[in-house]
Amino acid sequence: MDAWLRALTFSTGYNTSLVTLGAMLLGASAGMIGSFILLRKRSLVSDAISHATLPGLTVAFIVMALLFGDGRWLPGLMIGAGLSAAFGLWGVQHISERTRLGEDSAIGAILSTLFGLGVVLITVIQAMNTGGQAGLTGYLVGATAGMLAGEAQLIAACALLLLIAVFMLRREFLLVCFDAEYAATNGVRAQRVDMLMLLLLLAVTVIGLKVTGLILVVALTIIPPVTGRFWTDRPLRMVAIAAICGALAGYLGVTLSSVRTGLPTGPLIVLSAFFLFVLSLLFSPRRGMVAMLAAHYRFKTKVHLRQGLLALARQEAIYDALTLRVLRRHGFIRRDNVPTPLGLAAARDAEHEEQLWSLYRSLYPDEAAHLDHLGLEPISDCLPPDTVMSLESRMHPPLRSAL
Repeated sequence: MDAWLRALTFSTGYNTSLVTLGAMLLGASAGMIGSFILLRKRSLVSDAISHATLPGLTVAFIVMALLFGDGRWLPGLMIGAGLSAAFGLWGVQHISERTRLGEDSAIGAILSTLFGLGVVLITVIQAMNTGGQAGLTGYLVGATAGMLAGEAQLIAACALLLLIAVFMLRREFLLVCFDAEYAATNGVRAQRVDMLMLLLLLAVTVIGLKVTGLILVVALTIIPPVTGRFWTDRPLRMVAIAAICGALAGYLGVTLSSVRTGLPTGPLIVLSAFFLFVLSLLFSPRRGMVAMLAAHYRFKTKVHLRQGLLALARQEAIYDALTLRVLRRHGFIRRDNVPTPLGLAAARDAEHEEQLWSLYRSLYPDEAAHLDHLGLEPISDCLPPDTVMSLESRMHPPLRSAL
């Protein structure tokens, strides 16, 4: 526990602190660009891009190993992975636009083919007479334990630049995500913005290879945006929350992995993101399961309360146990189910409200169809005062004086 507290306070050394900062910037940028990809309904593209990096990674390793004797130079590996991922992205776009196959079919074909090619090339590398082959497999699930300070600085700098780029392009991205035709009328070229969006996604994938690995980096572009969606309906707030969740996942994952030697950083980052997702799924005040169950219980209570009061007003017998409990809780009936004076008064009001609602439905059927929970809320809270007064006057027309 003490080791984790030291890691949380950036007191475990320069390199670990730098890796933590780089992972936080990477998580924030992945959460931001992933939010736009999610709103554009193209989240599976990130899976294809991540798996398409493996052939370029292995080819770059082979070339550098043959030329320099060591193929583990990070910038070269990132360039090779980026070129391979760009080719995979071009393949998905080309297949989906030039053939009858959908984008999901194109993603499946590109993902499986390029990843299979990368696995074959890894076996070729393992048979080569050169060093560093074992370190290459760390790019599959991430490997930060042996990360050099220069590599951590490169990842942190690239992630920061990527975060700034996504922030500057957020308006164009939102326009294209929600209405590409309207964006075109405002001078925004949807096809170009789509390509920029995917290129930034590609950059996140390539940068995250060393931190989370090509298999798990896709989780950083999907889980934080989905987590943010639980907390708000506004897209920019969702992007901000996704960035915070991604940064927090990177922070927790790297610090946890530094507690004990051998703990994998990439999987811990993804598990941290999933932990935040589960918390949001359960306790979000908007769409969380607890909030939804509470809202369902409140709605059911209102229904039973209204039906119970109407039954009291019409002197009907009540047999439902929940209705009886709700009426007793509000003091409308005694323990022997006899109505109290307060209950009789509330029943008269409920019957009057029901008559007003019935009259409103018959007079304004179209408007009544668009009201939520019609009849459960006080009519004065749902309708304008002049409408309520008009309904009252129709129910109780004034008596005309005799001539």
